[in-house]
Amino acid sequence: MVVGVEPGEVAASSAQTARPGSLRAHLVEPTTFVRIVELVTTRGPLAAANAARVVALGTDLARMGTVHALSITDNAGGHPGLAPESLGARLRAQGQEVMVHLSCKDLNRNGLESRAWALAAAGFENVLCLSGDYPGSGYRGQGAPVFDFDAIALLELLREMNRGLRTAASTLPPTSFFLGAAVSPFKRYERELMPQYFKLARKIAAGAAFAISQIGFDARKFDELRRYTTLMGLDVPLIANVCRLSVPMARYFHRGAVPGVVVTDELLALVERQAASPDKGKRFFHELAARQVAIARGLGYRGAYLGGHLKPDEVETIFAMADAFGRDDWRSFAGEIQFAQPGEFYYFAPDDATGLNSNEINRDYLADRTPEARRARRARAPLAYRLNRSVHDRVFAEGSVGFRLGRRLYERIDNAPSARRWLHVAEQAVKIPLFGCRDCGDCSLPEIAYLCPESQCPKNQRNGPCGGSHAGLCEVSDRECIWARAYERLKAYGEAETMLDRPIVVRNGGLRGTSAWANCFLGRDHQSKRENS
Repeated sequence: MVVGVEPGEVAASSAQTARPGSLRAHLVEPTTFVRIVELVTTRGPLAAANAARVVALGTDLARMGTVHALSITDNAGGHPGLAPESLGARLRAQGQEVMVHLSCKDLNRNGLESRAWALAAAGFENVLCLSGDYPGSGYRGQGAPVFDFDAIALLELLREMNRGLRTAASTLPPTSFFLGAAVSPFKRYERELMPQYFKLARKIAAGAAFAISQIGFDARKFDELRRYTTLMGLDVPLIANVCRLSVPMARYFHRGAVPGVVVTDELLALVERQAASPDKGKRFFHELAARQVAIARGLGYRGAYLGGHLKPDEVETIFAMADAFGRDDWRSFAGEIQFAQPGEFYYFAPDDATGLNSNEINRDYLADRTPEARRARRARAPLAYRLNRSVHDRVFAEGSVGFRLGRRLYERIDNAPSARRWLHVAEQAVKIPLFGCRDCGDCSLPEIAYLCPESQCPKNQRNGPCGGSHAGLCEVSDRECIWARAYERLKAYGEAETMLDRPIVVRNGGLRGTSAWANCFLGRDHQSKRENS
């Protein structure tokens, strides 16, 4: 069940405001299989050679009328590039429907809001909200990450702008953004896959009206995402991300150079064999992409999102191939395109008849949630984690005796700087060695199973994991993702499935360097302020 969204709310609101020919209108219309092509902007002005090629591609596609929308990236790979609205404005002037990406890596909440107002003023509606890639190299070195917001907080902000953003002075005129989100189902382990699904639910609750998958090459995972959203009542259009591979690109993905995108040893070997053919694998690469488009349509996806540095004629070729397949050909394709990682976890049990999934939930997954299994896990849980849960329930949980005593203490010393300072020192003496505390003043430890997002997550993700993990490891630090660790800890208490069933966390940057204990007891942190944020 999606928290905060009534059944049909997203579809109804989309239909009410749909502009003829818009992406919103096409996704609401059930008979249209939507075609979106990705454009990756480059560094430099529109007139520069590299940018000119992207402009020419977008212009040609707009003229050809092959696709329903062009999707323009926002500093893809974390590297600086032309802002998507710069290219988007030119394409919109040619009558092309455009979707721009908006990511959180380079701008804080004020910058994101400012950028959103600029998009609204320029007439952009379709916005894909992303946490974003970790910043890469730029002018004189690597850029510092921002990640003041994550995708969920960004979605919430833009949803509130659509409703008419309330400020201290007035309510601002409403915008009309059509909001999208990304989801990454191609994960190897349960502990990294299931939080992706939970986060998708939170994104929908925060305002996402459609979802685009990560790039993947496993039809069974595409099928699983569709079945899971149906099972959970996540009633938004799904769009399958299809990448036209090449040998260099497959090798690049195989090295893990693009966080969250996996090309297995088996797929890479197939690609390199095909590249030895007389046409250097060109037809194979086109047909592989076309078959994935056909699979997406057969599975009930509402569209395909095609990427891979394509030329206009290649876009036409791939979609024409997909249209030429027989009605049920996708079923045999689905059995062939299943390049899973070793020991990959699936939420649903396999269906031997189709080679995809049944509607039966994985029995091992269910068995791991029995009272007996939970007790065994609890006995193996880290002692520090069990102690922290106990302390929190007795001291920091509102309504507990410890909380009432803590509030009285901190109210008494609130106007005594010396006492405040010594208690803050004592707090840090406990929290730095235990959690690597960075003194943010707005603590999320209880929400992430006592793992600190400030010190242990390079993107400071407080509302669930980003999509960049690989085999459970963080894309940046190459250590276990804190959300995967939190999932395993919470399983012991039967709380894994509800780990994100809570209000959205937005850290108050103004509290940095102050006492998180004082802010908790005195109602200054996000725990008490989020209802009014």
